Amino acid sequence: MSTSLSVFTSDLRLADNPVLRGALRSAERVVPLFVVDRGLAGTGFAVPNRVAFLADALADLDAGLRERGGRLVVRRGDAVAEILRAARQADADEVHIAGGVSGYATRRERRVREALEADGRRLRVHGAVVTAVEPGEVAPAGKDHFAVFTPYFRAWRRAGPRRPLSAPRTVSVPSGLRSEPVAAVASLASGSPSPGLPEGGETAGRRRMRSWWRSGLRSYADRQDDLAGDATSRLSPYLHFGCLSPVELVHRAREAGGAGADAFVRQLAWRDFHHQVLAARPDAAHADYRPRGDRWRADAAEVAAWKAGRTGYPLVDAGMRQLRHEGWMHNRARLLVASFLTKTLYQDWRIGARHFLELLVDGDVANNQLNWQWAAGTGTDTRPNRVLNPLAQARRFDPDGAYVRRWVPELAGVTGSGVHTPWRLPEAERERLDYPDPIVDLQEGLARFRHARG
Repeated sequence: MSTSLSVFTSDLRLADNPVLRGALRSAERVVPLFVVDRGLAGTGFAVPNRVAFLADALADLDAGLRERGGRLVVRRGDAVAEILRAARQADADEVHIAGGVSGYATRRERRVREALEADGRRLRVHGAVVTAVEPGEVAPAGKDHFAVFTPYFRAWRRAGPRRPLSAPRTVSVPSGLRSEPVAAVASLASGSPSPGLPEGGETAGRRRMRSWWRSGLRSYADRQDDLAGDATSRLSPYLHFGCLSPVELVHRAREAGGAGADAFVRQLAWRDFHHQVLAARPDAAHADYRPRGDRWRADAAEVAAWKAGRTGYPLVDAGMRQLRHEGWMHNRARLLVASFLTKTLYQDWRIGARHFLELLVDGDVANNQLNWQWAAGTGTDTRPNRVLNPLAQARRFDPDGAYVRRWVPELAGVTGSGVHTPWRLPEAERERLDYPDPIVDLQEGLARFRHARG
């Protein structure tokens, strides 16, 4: 009987998985393979929050495969060596894998292809698995990618995603293949995950999707920036690990229709936009996409205060504390804390991007790094010198202070909008609060940034 390999990477799902479907079409039996890749140790991926979520996702994937008569084969070691070894043991002619855009993913793909071809086997790379529209599918005339979102979005909408695929009913896996336990993935990281981390896996992701579709999609356009309302989808971790398909989400949203669905689809397009930028400019993961001649400050105490959520600006601190507790942060808060670090404190965006990747369960190189560059003004923002004022942001997106009181308990007893400016409280009341004064005056920070940026 013919056999193929379906290598799971950032596509840990059964529904709408072109990799698994391609493997099933090409052979009578399939080896669903996941490699606990020791090479990830040097990439920054293997942190407690993402490893814990990954463990959930793999356990759920294995359970889904077993319901269909199959199982997940887990190997541990070098990804290329383990894929080749499994292909030889199963006598598989073809190996199927999802395309990626990170430097690590593209290097892995090249090495796997070379190893398989040298052994007389073929690698099939599937697009539009991690994104709704494949990077490079739409591009301006004479260029390899769109550098501005709005024209990209117009082209993206015209292109449209492929049709979603159903989950397979049966998966026949050859017997006798050795497998590590799914729990072997825990060896990738040491340390405890954040206490508020969501449950990983396709089952949990689809449950979250259905719930939010009923309660949040319709009002998303009006409420996506409501910090206290917590009205975003919270689907980003499931998209990052491929527990949910962006193609399916786009189709479902378009079928639902309305302003909320349109706004949600636009966010999915932003995700694809960043992937196509990184695919064309892989060095944007660590180098300025558009250099501004920045002379970044180096102040370890300010960075430490920002990381700890002790800047003295409650809305900034609330976002940073949510990140530490949940391994996730509201998108509006992400923009604000990034602007504060890079514009108000004028610290290098790479410091913030690295800290986010240490904690975010949805920490994705394309979206994380390029969103940080957008906030710093070194990326694709057409207004690179814009600065988000935390007090103005508080008035607009947390007017009653509920988000701040949730995440900064020292200020929970402060009534009214004064929760956003505790340094203005009467001295006796301020002394009772275990909360710092602002580490920088906003106007001084703004003047310093404008002078340095020129």
